[in-house]
Amino acid sequence: MNALHFSTIRRTKIVATLGPASDREGVLEAMLKAGVDVVRLNFSHGTADDHRRRLTEVREIAAQLGRSVAVLGDLQGPKIRIARFRDGAVVLKEGQPFILDMALDGDAGDSHQVGCDYKTLSKDVTAGDRLLLDDGRLVLDVARVDGQQVHTTVVVGGKLSNHKGINKQGGGLSAPALTEKDKEDLKTAVEIGVDYLAISFPRHAEDMLEARRLLGEEGKEIGLVAKVERAEAVADDATLDGIIEASEAVMVARGDLGVEIGDAKLVGVQKRMIKRARSLNRAVITATQMMESMISAPLPTRAEVFDVANAVLDGSDAVMLSAETAAGDYPLETVEAMSRVCLGAEREKTAQESGHRIHEGFTRPDETIALSAMYAANHMTGITAIACMTSSGYTPLIASRIRSGLPIVGLAHNPIAQRRMALYRGVVSLPFDTSEMSATELNDRALELLVKTGISKPGDHVILTRGDHMNAHGGTNTMKVMEITDEHAKS
Repeated sequence: MNALHFSTIRRTKIVATLGPASDREGVLEAMLKAGVDVVRLNFSHGTADDHRRRLTEVREIAAQLGRSVAVLGDLQGPKIRIARFRDGAVVLKEGQPFILDMALDGDAGDSHQVGCDYKTLSKDVTAGDRLLLDDGRLVLDVARVDGQQVHTTVVVGGKLSNHKGINKQGGGLSAPALTEKDKEDLKTAVEIGVDYLAISFPRHAEDMLEARRLLGEEGKEIGLVAKVERAEAVADDATLDGIIEASEAVMVARGDLGVEIGDAKLVGVQKRMIKRARSLNRAVITATQMMESMISAPLPTRAEVFDVANAVLDGSDAVMLSAETAAGDYPLETVEAMSRVCLGAEREKTAQESGHRIHEGFTRPDETIALSAMYAANHMTGITAIACMTSSGYTPLIASRIRSGLPIVGLAHNPIAQRRMALYRGVVSLPFDTSEMSATELNDRALELLVKTGISKPGDHVILTRGDHMNAHGGTNTMKVMEITDEHAKS
């Protein structure tokens, strides 16, 4: 196992979407070497065989590199889109009437009307509603609904081409979060063995609970990620908290969410979502257009640098790349640029200080130990790491809710737990098989591993957490401050 250099280790994790760009010879391996922690399989594109092949390649390369890399499957969700135009794209002009016709042939659209793949749109809108097409680039106001026809007036015009998305400002479209395609893709996700599964467009906690039921016993180890992108999901604190608590992680999916609630509100909502997720002990991913200019340029814009840095300073566990690594010209350079920006932001003092739950009580022993370990580590001179023996990864997750400049090392025998921890901010996952160890030698073996991997050296102090019974979920009940000795470096 290669030594790790924690003077330059990045705490914020990088999620990279796979696609044709990462399929090029040597690119995927280079991306993982550059520090991708989680790969995203976008089920909106590609076949089950494509996703299976990519997952297999990721696991093989990660094993060769001695790293734990998680795989996130991302379900497409409902397709709320217009149909197609007979003669190609049209140009809509401000003030002109335009009809969205649910009964129109799918290929018969023109500059006056177009069909719609989402057949219940006419039931979901009324006069006065505002519709946003193509991620808000075109704006239509609903004048009236006549049967299956939605009559609108163009407020902001422009070029409109086939299959562009439709959003209703303020939310309110009734499309279910899980379509029939999603249910089939969910089966594929279980079959190929993803570590996380993202659910698109959940409106409330029940959408996430339905996904959990569909995963069943075979998919019980898969962590659910709620992609928060509907106005209804952030309309009130109770709804948002319900979605977060029904998930293992949440994604600030700023594309559709920004269109539905408006960019002016999006900034505050992003910060609130990150704060609530961390308070509720869930991981949080910030996504969408983070370095979009690098699809066709070798360097990010200054605005993109600040966007990524702010997501880091807000406390995101991970920042995500989409088309930049799936279809862009510079997938490797984008990963490297994002890593540099994250490291720069993490050097700021505010990224290493925390008052997380300082005035709250705790109810669980493992939670109490995890948070106590982090506070001790942040305040005691000479601590170089927090090492958590864990069966599920829960203790490192709780510990990682507290900001720190020190690495949290998750020592787990279960490879699923190892990969799940790849998403948690500041957590380094290492394989640690305790099955052949006696209770008395566990601590020394753990410290030897920290030395072997370059995390600590003789003379350093480490905070170690564990339970009396290893491999028992929720059993962490002990915290020790231990010194690394020369003996730990000899093995």
